[in-house]
Amino acid sequence: MIRMVLDTEIRKGQINKNIYGHFSEHLGRCIYGGIWVGKDSPIPNTDGIRNDVIEALKALKIPVLRWPGGCFADEYHWMDGIGPYEDRPSMINTHWGGVIENNHFGTHEFFRLCELIGAEPYICGNVGSGTVQEMQQWVEYITFDGKSPMADLRRANGREEPWKLKYFGVGNENWGCGGNMRPEYYADEYRRYATYVRNFGENRIYKIACGANAGDYRWTEVLMREAGNMMDGLSLHYYTVPGEWHSKGSAVDFDEGKWFDTLKKTLHMEELVTRHSAIMDQYDPEKRVGLIVDEWGTWYDVEPGTNPGFLYQQNTLRDALVAGINLNIFNNHCDRVKMANIAQTINVLQSVILTEGDRIVLTPTYHVFDMYKVHQDAELLSMYVENAEYRFGDEAIPQVSASASIDSEDRIHISICNLNHEDGAEIDCLVRDRENADVSGSILTAPVMNAHNTFDAPETIKPEAFSGASLKDSRLRVSLPPMSVVVLTIG
Repeated sequence: MIRMVLDTEIRKGQINKNIYGHFSEHLGRCIYGGIWVGKDSPIPNTDGIRNDVIEALKALKIPVLRWPGGCFADEYHWMDGIGPYEDRPSMINTHWGGVIENNHFGTHEFFRLCELIGAEPYICGNVGSGTVQEMQQWVEYITFDGKSPMADLRRANGREEPWKLKYFGVGNENWGCGGNMRPEYYADEYRRYATYVRNFGENRIYKIACGANAGDYRWTEVLMREAGNMMDGLSLHYYTVPGEWHSKGSAVDFDEGKWFDTLKKTLHMEELVTRHSAIMDQYDPEKRVGLIVDEWGTWYDVEPGTNPGFLYQQNTLRDALVAGINLNIFNNHCDRVKMANIAQTINVLQSVILTEGDRIVLTPTYHVFDMYKVHQDAELLSMYVENAEYRFGDEAIPQVSASASIDSEDRIHISICNLNHEDGAEIDCLVRDRENADVSGSILTAPVMNAHNTFDAPETIKPEAFSGASLKDSRLRVSLPPMSVVVLTIG
């Protein structure tokens, strides 16, 4: 029996809806073929953007979308992606497969996508190979309402009014593909570049500095010490990689050992967020600077027969558990975590959508985001968990992961993941200040660990109504099947 205590009177801050953000890079078939098919495509589209993708992403209530990278961002020169299509120069995508891109998806197309799906745009600027002037001009092009060379250029390209741009990243992974910089050097470069990421008119930009690669705590220390007063957010990247980087294993052909190892690795996010937050607390006790986990998710070997530079992988029940665990962690750390962006939206790594020609598949990860969206902007509730162990061989991890919130209409939402691949979980939860109430829920599970959706069988795994929970005399009792994700609503 797993025992919990949920106190509806102890509220621990708002769960920023941007925790449910996404990331779309010019990588493989994420943009071209995934989001963008062009205005002349036989695939139904709005201004070149796939209608089926628009509909699916809009339903998720995606709050924020990061673009154009990723490693691609520090080789992207934005002026190549504006103006008439026939005048846009092609470029080689040196990071991802060496393919040639025609730059038909650029600034105007990205903002149009964000408008269509209702997401805030989050642009990542080029520090690695770009100039301060180039970054300054991009912000001016996007946001300035007056008369200037960049504003006039925007108007000449068909956009009279400026866009609203709230989130801007000053470089990406500058410790690696973004320039192989030392933290001291990047801190100075950040200060220089960020100076010219200006607020024009009423537009106010939330400036995000490149943060650490996983457990590089020294990077966070140096950035907060040297530039913390000039940033609004500091990023963190961590990928869940079973095995080793050179042999990650298949996304669909895995055994119980790989299942357990993947979940153990993804639970490491708890330690990373806790320790990076502790360093940030030393320099920012008021928690003004947000921790922005703008790349996270699973990373396996690519699907057989696909371009290794495209990072195309399938998505199973195992990935659904990874998504649920991480979202619970971010919810529970909402005092510091202000945004997270899963990598990546379509056809790349832990995507929520797969496309093939004119067909589309919603992945198990998509369904978890759909189930969890009830937490967006709700208030985190205090939850004590007396967990059970999930043991495999000589190792052990917690059996369940959970978070809870209360929304503006006084409804409680509890998201629970049972990580155990064999055993169910019986939960006895004391819900203070709620004696009797209706409990409804949805569940995502399957009889096999590697259950996944394909283009021929797109609904093999999808949410179903859950009836294994009841609340009486302030005791919430839940019977969780093995390897399941459940979201409950207490009215």
